[in-house]
Parts: sequence; C-alpha cells; structure tokens
Amino acid sequence: MKNKLKAWLPKPETLQNNRWLRWMGPVLNHPGLWHFSRKGIALGLALGIFFGLLIPVAQIPFAAAAAVVLRANVPMAVASTLVTNPITFGPVYYGAYRLGSAILGEPPPDKPTAAALDAAQTEPAQTQGAGDRWRRWLEQLTTVGKPLMVGLAVVATASGLAMYGLVSTVWILRTRWTRRKRLQTRLAKPPHET
Repeated sequence: MKNKLKAWLPKPETLQNNRWLRWMGPVLNHPGLWHFSRKGIALGLALGIFFGLLIPVAQIPFAAAAAVVLRANVPMAVASTLVTNPITFGPVYYGAYRLGSAILGEPPPDKPTAAALDAAQTEPAQTQGAGDRWRRWLEQLTTVGKPLMVGLAVVATASGLAMYGLVSTVWILRTRWTRRKRLQTRLAKPPHET
C-alpha cells in the first residue's frame, strides 16, 4: 500500500521545481519532509485539507510552508489541498456560508437585496465603470464575506482535526492488525528440529 501511495504522490523533484514552491529552495531537501510515518502523513493530510478549505488561492504554498515548519509530509500536504477543486468549490463554499450565517445568527440576505445583487451581476461589464464594479464587489463581500470566512474557518479546522485523528487511528489499527497476524503466523509454525 505504501508503494501505491508513493506512486500517486508528487516526487520531490517535481515539488522542488514547482513555481509556487521554488522559493523554499534547499529547505525542501530535508528527508523528514518525505518520510512515510504516521505523524508525518496524518499531519500532512490535515494541513493540506485545512489550507485547501480555508483559502481559495495559493493553497499549495501555504500547505507546503506549514508542512516544512511542522515537519509533516510535504507531498501529502500538497496533494490534499485538492480537496477543493472546480467540482467541490461551489458546494463547499455554499455550505461554509450557510454554517457561518448560522453561527453568527445572521439571516440570509433578504429577497430585495439578493435580487439587487443578481441584477448588478447580470448587467454587462461594458456598461459598468471600474468604480461600479468595485462597489458591487464590496457590497457582495460585506453581504457574504463575514459568514463565509467564519464558516470556512470552522469547516477547515474541523476537517483538518478529523483527518488527523482518522489517519492516526487507521494507521495504529492497521499496524496492530499486521503485528497480530505476524505473531499468529510465527506461533502457528512448528519448531525446527536440530
């Protein structure tokens, strides 16, 4: 299983030559950042999911930098940022917005406000000036921004912690199961006669 996982993850050379990670330079050469250990894998996955959910852009550099600082598995951190992609982006952000609204106790925008925002969005960009576009963007940000950020922070933190716990638990259980099977095999073998 370890070999299948290694084949799926990005290679050290690929990450070291990545334009987003090149600034880390020789720091990425530390062998602990590429080692497959329970803590390294679990922490790498947790960091990647945390940053993948928390921020919409530059997820890979943030996850890789945090993995370097915390000595987590860098390829796992980088790969797990893909938890948000063009397919999952919409549902994740909508769910985070709804969660943030519920936490803050803010009702969703009323129908006239939502209709006005929709009308402003459907207006062709050529008829809007730069000032109008900035004003519309700020209105949308103040309407959606705070609940969205709160929701994303909660979802990212909970998902990262859950992933760390899940991977650690599965790793420990699998190790115990493998050791128990090995011990049973040894005990079942007849002793060698000399």
